[in-house]
Amino acid sequence: MKKTTKLTVCLLIILTTLLSSSYRAEACTRVVYKGPNNTILTARSMDFTIPIPSNLWLFPKGMDRDGSTGKNTMKWTSKYGSMTTSSWDIAISDGMNEKGLVANMLWLVSSKYPDFKKDSKDGKKGLAVSLWAQYALDNFATVAEAVEQFSKEEFVVVTDFIPGTDKFTTVHLSLSDASGDNAILEYINEKLVIHHDPSYTVMTNDPIFEEQLAINEYWKGIPGNIFLPGTNRAADRFVRASYYIKAIPQTDDTRIALAGAFSVIRQCSVPYGISTEGFPNLSTTRWRVVSDQKNLVYYFEDALSPNAIWVDLKKLDFGKNGKVKKLALDENQIYGGETSSLFVETEPFKFQGI
Repeated sequence: MKKTTKLTVCLLIILTTLLSSSYRAEACTRVVYKGPNNTILTARSMDFTIPIPSNLWLFPKGMDRDGSTGKNTMKWTSKYGSMTTSSWDIAISDGMNEKGLVANMLWLVSSKYPDFKKDSKDGKKGLAVSLWAQYALDNFATVAEAVEQFSKEEFVVVTDFIPGTDKFTTVHLSLSDASGDNAILEYINEKLVIHHDPSYTVMTNDPIFEEQLAINEYWKGIPGNIFLPGTNRAADRFVRASYYIKAIPQTDDTRIALAGAFSVIRQCSVPYGISTEGFPNLSTTRWRVVSDQKNLVYYFEDALSPNAIWVDLKKLDFGKNGKVKKLALDENQIYGGETSSLFVETEPFKFQGI
């Protein structure tokens, strides 16, 4: 059998497996828009089966942190300030720091983390999964810096159940920066796997990223303007996002670029309240974010709000003497336009520990 034929067969097997199986996964999508003159925007959706109360948080630099894993835990002082979105005020799921580094956590059922009880006996330090994205935002200005440090594996990510649910937290982490560089970090079979390349502009959920790339390679042979897979499943959203993010106008006009990024992430979102028989965890989109990494503006759109809001990071005080502040969104508050002046000084929440 010829090499190309074998590849085609393998891709078809993967595709058939995806189409015939019901992944029990929360659905999210992340995609990076790259326009001329360093126009970089990262868009993501947060999809979840149950309401996921979220707030926007301003964290200044100089904050002392720990990994919330007990005795053997990571400790650090934040080098950079960040604008972030919390989940239940126990974790950070999304954010952008003052240097334009963006971190997004998305669900990945296939995740299998190291045995921290075993590793901690050997002196390995831990980092609660609730802090994974925040650790990156606190410490790195670029994807390359983050990849270099994460590759040393000086700690392991430790996870647990979401309080009050039967959901064991299994996520992977995407990073993008103002230069357009990208990385995907996954724990597969207890090992950290890092995919690092500027071309890795799309991430969804299961299967693992390597298999997502293979599926997308198959679909490249089918013209997207003729046919695209249209379900809410992760593999289909991956293909659609990969096609549309390049098909829309590539421009340095911020209004058009932003409209394009929002249109792609909305197109890959799950309609509110939808229920798909046989797929209990294909989930409603709760909110969407677009991070403008060139102009340092963070856009947030709640599915239950009539409009998007945004925060100009250049108007915030990220200095060491700056204050932790919050813009409350968890009780369906409605705001309009640029909201940096509406943040209120607030005691920082406690990250979920292990």
